Order: sequence, then structure tokens, then C-alpha cells
Amino acid sequence: MRVLLISTYELGHQPLHVASPAAALRRAGHEVRCLDLSVQPWDPGALEWTQAVGFSVPMHTAMRLALSAGRRVRREHPRLPICFYGLYATVSRELVERELAARAIAGEYEPALTAWVDELAAPWAPAPAAGRPIIHLQRGSFEPPARELLPGLERYARLALGGEERLVGYVEASHGCVHRCRHCPVPAVYDGRIRVVQAETVLRDVERLAGMGARHITFGDPDFLNGWRHSLAIVRALHERLPELTFDCTTKVEHVLEHAGVWQEMAASGCLFVVCALESVNDEILVRLEKGHTTAQAVQALCLLREHGIETRPSFMPFTPWTSPRDVLEIVDFVAAHDLVANVDPVQYTIRLLLPPGSLLLEHPDLAPHLGAYDPDRLSYQWQAADPAMDRLQAELATLVETAVAADAPIPVTYARVRDALGLDPVAVDVDRAARVPRLSEPWFCCAEPTTAQLVPLAP
Repeated sequence: MRVLLISTYELGHQPLHVASPAAALRRAGHEVRCLDLSVQPWDPGALEWTQAVGFSVPMHTAMRLALSAGRRVRREHPRLPICFYGLYATVSRELVERELAARAIAGEYEPALTAWVDELAAPWAPAPAAGRPIIHLQRGSFEPPARELLPGLERYARLALGGEERLVGYVEASHGCVHRCRHCPVPAVYDGRIRVVQAETVLRDVERLAGMGARHITFGDPDFLNGWRHSLAIVRALHERLPELTFDCTTKVEHVLEHAGVWQEMAASGCLFVVCALESVNDEILVRLEKGHTTAQAVQALCLLREHGIETRPSFMPFTPWTSPRDVLEIVDFVAAHDLVANVDPVQYTIRLLLPPGSLLLEHPDLAPHLGAYDPDRLSYQWQAADPAMDRLQAELATLVETAVAADAPIPVTYARVRDALGLDPVAVDVDRAARVPRLSEPWFCCAEPTTAQLVPLAP
């Protein structure tokens, strides 16, 4: 069977969620081509070649873009079987199944995706009809991803560090999360479970990426310290095999503090920064979200990591139904007070709460007065802020940041514009230090809305 796997967005990384299923499908005997629409143009020839299309949708932005691209496939090739797979595949499933796809698969999708293609390939078998979405959480093993089917790493985000840029590889040592933060889409699929990727597969993949020129690795697990012994064993083995590589990872504030003893070794093994979802500096909002930390604990985590020479790259969600103007101002001031201006991608000042189907926050009684209808095109239940001015402010800041990013404005400059838009006094920023803070060159974020520039090329 000839299969085309399409990625629309994977945070500026070479898409693991195309390379991994491509390897599984090839092992099952199918021919596979890959298309990454974040760096490659629409390919009519690939659509003519293929007998089935799989859209990788590991996050909100990817799904929004895939809906647009899927409509184009359906218009140009109305009989072509389509599958959506990944964390967001079962979001807006009625829209997907009615208009676009024969199958939607979330969770550990490789076995079910391969089974779907096997069904299509069966002699004289009719095309599988659309059925109930599949959430596949069985434990399994993974093939080393088929990186050779994708554009080279030079087409993707790079690590910026002290005026130098390094090619970056993206891997995952685990999927899912043991936590149930109410605003996060992961619990809707994994329900407090994790599934690890066998260590040798991860290490072989990193060695392959290093051979392709990667000098830095992003561990993209939802939380790298959920299975901390597994993750630390991979870090140790990786440092032994490739001691020159640096890396970053994502983990919760509570894990930074709970596993305080790992950071000395993590730093010595090449950890440059840790992504932490701080979300808010209003403790009442943090409780509603069940983040598992307070603002004071977030400060402790920042200090602990810095003691070991590791920077924190915080993510925020400033706009929720309960956000007041003061809450937004306090986030922006918190960033300055803790010397984080260069650490925060400006899109973080604009993030608005998303409420996909299955969100645990939908059950919260405090949300009920603000909750509206589900919007299948936006993949979220609508809500109104307690203070209507907050909706206008979010739109203003989103436009400001998107314009600045498009113009390649330096982060301190964009931060200054955000402060000015909020009526805050200017603050001094150490520009030399800002240049030394490690960051990835991809400025957007998985829970941000797609930009106009991202959506236009995929429109039917």
C-alpha cells in the first residue's frame, strides 16, 4: 500500500510523529512518503501517488492546520482514504468523521494506524468505513524513526546560544503524563498514564540525529521526570556515547523540586534549559488548574535550576475566564523581577485557555458561568472572561506579538512593547545576558492559535 504521512506543525522540529509511524508502516511492508507542510510546499504529485493519507496531529495548532489541509485533500481527491492520528485526532471527531477522515486514532497510534492501512491493502476488501475513534494505550515497542524520509535538520529550529546556532534533534522518551492538570489535553487521552519508549530506541535515534548534524537534543516528553529513573538512565547513556551533545527537557515545577538531587548530574550531562509550565502567578488560578505548585514554589524551582547553571524557559497561560488585568501585569512584572525576559518567548504573554472535548476543566463549577458552545473549527469550547476588557487585551497583545515575530524583533524589544501596551514603566534589560540565554529559534507554541501566515497556504 502506498501511504503519504503529512505533518503540518511540530513546534519547528523535524516531525517525530511522522518519522516514527513511517518506520512502523515500512516494517509492515508498505511504501511510505512523508510531507512536512511547515517547511515544504503542497505536493500534488505525492497526492496523486498515494493510496492513503495520514495526518499527524500531536497538538492544537497541528490539528487546526490539518483540518484546513484535509479539506484540500478531500476537495482534490474525494475518494482518497484519510486518517487523523495523534493526541488531537479525536478532538472535533464529528467534524472529522463527517467531512474528512475514515479513521481517527489517539494515544499510542502506530499499531492501529498500521492495522488501518493493512485493512485498506487487503485484496478485494472495501475501504474501512468511518467508525468510533480509537484511543490505543497498549504498551508496545517502537521502530527507530525513519528520519531519512524527511527534510534535513537544517530546515528546522535551531538552538541559539551566545551568538552561535546549533542543529537540533527532537525525541521523546515517554508519552502521556501521570498528572491531570485540568487545562491540559493529555489527560483526556492518557488519563494519568505514561508509556515509555525503550531506551535503546531513543539512544539509537539520537545517534542517528547526531550523524545528521544535531548538536542539541530536545526531549519533548510532556513531562520528562514522570518516569525519572528511565529518563535519567537515558541521559547517562547518552552522555557516555555523545558527551558533546547538549539537551533540554520539559517538567513540572513540583518535579523540579521533588527530584532536586538530579539537577547536578543533568547539568553535567549537558542540560541547558528546562521548560516549565508556570501558567500564572495567581495562586487561586493555579488551584483551579490543579497545577500542583504555588508561585512561591515556582520561584524556588527557578533558583534551584540556576544554582546548577540551568535556565528555565517558562510557559504561561495569562488569559483564563478568571484573569483580571492585574494578573496579566503581575506575570509581566514577574518575568522582569526574576530576570526571565530573555527566557520567555513573547507568545507566552498572549496564550488564551483552550477547552477541547474531554478537558477536565469542563467539570469545574467555577467555569460554568463563563462557558459557551463548542466551536468545532476552533477545536475548543468558547468562554467569556469575567472582565470583557480581557478579551480585547488578549487580541491586542496577540496582534502585537505576531507582528513582532514576523519582523524578527529581538525578544527584549518585544517585551518592552508588551510592557508599553499594558501601561507599565520600562525596565532595564541586560542585552548581553539576553544573548547568552539558550533558546530555540522556533517562537510559537503548541497551545497558541495558528497564525494567519500558517493558515493561508493550507486553505482549500
